[in-house]
Amino acid sequence: MARLVALQQNQLSFSPLASSLSDFSGTRLPTQLQLKRKLWQPKGSFYVSASSAKKILIMGGTRFIGVFLSRLLVKEGHQVTLFTRGKTPVTQQLPGESDSDYADFSSKILHLKGDRKDFEFVKSSLSAEGFEVVYDINGREADEVEPILDALPNLEQFIYCSSAGVYLKSDLLPHAETDAVDPKSRHKGKLETESLLQSKDVNWTSIRPVYIYGPLNYNPVEEWFFHRLKAGRPIPIPSSGIQITQLGHVKDLARAFVQVLGNDKASKEVFNISGEKYVTFDGLAKACAKAGGFPEPEIVHYNPKDFDFGKKKSFPFRDQHFFASIEKAKRLVGWEPEFDLVEGLADSYNLDFGRGTFRKEADFSTDDIILGKKLVSV
Repeated sequence: MARLVALQQNQLSFSPLASSLSDFSGTRLPTQLQLKRKLWQPKGSFYVSASSAKKILIMGGTRFIGVFLSRLLVKEGHQVTLFTRGKTPVTQQLPGESDSDYADFSSKILHLKGDRKDFEFVKSSLSAEGFEVVYDINGREADEVEPILDALPNLEQFIYCSSAGVYLKSDLLPHAETDAVDPKSRHKGKLETESLLQSKDVNWTSIRPVYIYGPLNYNPVEEWFFHRLKAGRPIPIPSSGIQITQLGHVKDLARAFVQVLGNDKASKEVFNISGEKYVTFDGLAKACAKAGGFPEPEIVHYNPKDFDFGKKKSFPFRDQHFFASIEKAKRLVGWEPEFDLVEGLADSYNLDFGRGTFRKEADFSTDDIILGKKLVSV
């Protein structure tokens, strides 16, 4: 029988930054940026609460988005349970998080251990608990969601993490929530999940982030640039470098997830969530350098068609224009991003990479292929 477990502290060690400007909610900026940046304080919308405390289940919750989301929900007074396989620590003290805040969070978070692909276990364990709200952060396929809906007939809201990657490639940008979608996308499982939710008698909300960045990012987004900047290497960027993309900070995304909770205007709606501004690939390289206090980088452009990298990726972004409008979320639920790009990248650098922590070791093998050919052709 499934059993909810209240957690004891399982602290991972992070060395504190020697600055009052560094905290879990904000960032310590390089000296040249501090005068331009006031301390980051959440606006009034940061702690938007449902009308009452809810019994909430988060599918996932121990990595990246869920780590920040679960803390906001607990702080608001909700009873939060994480459903995970138990292969990673259920709690970890975050860089810049005070001992007292971490102890408070650890004493309140609950854990339900299981495999979401074990559909019978999901049905029996969830129906026994009677959760009122489900946040599905790690769902990829519709068949993983149906057992959750079946187990919770009185569910008040199902909030799903989809992806802006579902949109069909278009010459008309930014993408809006009404744009055509691509049934052959690598995110087609998320599209099918959205279709399932639409077909069910359930109150749902779907969030479509673009590229997500921030502390603890397990995708090599900003980390890819930081590795090269730290090593003093040129940054290889495909084609012209003027391809336009968009990044959204994980803390802004977590706030969006909280803001739709219990919000009638979010019922059965899809929202794009990302940063306010768009940026070119070259501009992103320069923004990462500024955020980390590095000199402006040397950028090398190359034609991807001239190289065969095998299964390795030479660049962490789609080689195309890719960005989305966030106006619907701003208009309907009053959400707005708090971080601009350089501030957000500085937050990520100072609370993660700048401390010597990262998810993937540096791999410059594709860079060396590109740079080697460039040197020969000069």
